[in-house]
Amino acid sequence: MIFFKPINNIKKTMMLFVVASSLFGFSISVYAENTKSSNVIIVVNTTDQNLSFSKQQIRHIYMGGAMSRQFKAVNLFVGNPLRINFNTRMVGLTESRIQAYWAQMRFTGRSKPPIEFESTEEVIEYLLAVEDSVAYLPAGITIPKELTIISLN
Repeated sequence: MIFFKPINNIKKTMMLFVVASSLFGFSISVYAENTKSSNVIIVVNTTDQNLSFSKQQIRHIYMGGAMSRQFKAVNLFVGNPLRINFNTRMVGLTESRIQAYWAQMRFTGRSKPPIEFESTEEVIEYLLAVEDSVAYLPAGITIPKELTIISLN
């Protein structure tokens, strides 16, 4: 009898490994779907129609870097799928890491997070009203001619 107990433990261990591996594979595929190149565009209210940003410059604007003094970043509300995708792809951080970063910046008085809106319509209204404001929007949305879609270099 003692001989068979380790075999049962091995079977349980193997079964646990198979289940864990399949869950890990599933979580990777879900993560990959959420980080696929979705159709996000960067829009700015500027007179420079040929303006382009690098991914790093977008990150600096949204994370309170030097460029955030010139450009005013605009966010959609926390939990918005477009925001999650933008944060993952462009900023390179999860929402929880970004929230922790901004909590620290507010607490120390060093910087304030980007302004947030509930809808893309509100974002566009703000962009039209505030010069040098920057936002991410879903591709395919109608952009007023006063705003510029930024190309990423």
